[in-house]
Amino acid sequence: MPLMSILAGWSSASSWATADPLGWRCNSVSTMTTLRDVEATMPDGLTITPSAGALGAEVRGMSLADIDDEMFAHLQRLLAERMVLFFPAQHLTPDQHRGFASRFGEMEIHPFIPKLDAEHPEIVVLKSSQGGIADVWHTDVTWIASPPLCSVLHMELLPEHGGDTMWSNQQLVYEALSAPMREMLSGLTAIHNAAVFGHPENKAEHPVVRAHPVTGRASLYVNRQFTTRIPQLSSGESAAILQYLYAFSEQPQFSCRHRWSEGDIGIWDNRATQHYVVNDYNGERVIHRVTILGDHPEPAFDTTRWPTHQLRRLSAAAVEI
Repeated sequence: MPLMSILAGWSSASSWATADPLGWRCNSVSTMTTLRDVEATMPDGLTITPSAGALGAEVRGMSLADIDDEMFAHLQRLLAERMVLFFPAQHLTPDQHRGFASRFGEMEIHPFIPKLDAEHPEIVVLKSSQGGIADVWHTDVTWIASPPLCSVLHMELLPEHGGDTMWSNQQLVYEALSAPMREMLSGLTAIHNAAVFGHPENKAEHPVVRAHPVTGRASLYVNRQFTTRIPQLSSGESAAILQYLYAFSEQPQFSCRHRWSEGDIGIWDNRATQHYVVNDYNGERVIHRVTILGDHPEPAFDTTRWPTHQLRRLSAAAVEI
């Protein structure tokens, strides 16, 4: 079914000339701090360089191996604002990596990805030599009831060229959608599963638009790798809407791109971003990653307004009608 037909059937007869029927701008964006506000509270000796307009920042002058409580609080404020942070040339040992990551909360033991060793089960190893690792836009582990809060990545080994990682700001994505599209999505949920790991039975249902637990800001919360269905829509409607949202959210104006060096640490807020590894390299690329368990995604809007779609009849074309 064409996308505009779906929207036409969903929205009311009233005009959408008003850009903000849900009042999302005054409820979220206006309360956000800016990078300049955050920098003003930072101690001397730190250099913060934005990675792109949409998100991301490189931080120099902060040692993560022995960070104190005051500096960690500054880091958390900066992460809430920029969503992805990069710390060059940290070269943490596995114990230091785990110790620093644990400050964010309880660490995940991933059920499917290989671990560093028996002494460090929280550290997963992502290794490849010709791409094929995370080269699909996604948000980590959305197929569990409480997906990760954030990940702390340590770049161990790099090929001579390539292997950059990109992130996208899903808050900006949601805010850039048209008012009728935001109105439609506000009452929906989506099913996520672990079929890519061979475990489709591992699944969870989350709001299509979630509220950030720290800032309250709304963000789109579907991704191409793990999201499978919007249960309030027919299968055709769900597929059309999801494909549109995937393509819309992956546009470059919502993203930043980081060129790694060995020893870099990258931290990203998994609650409002997606990421993608550029598959353009030959040569071994090895990452150690610790992921922090998160909270249950809370909807930004009421998701009880629409029931689960009920199949009315079958057609010879095997399409729901």
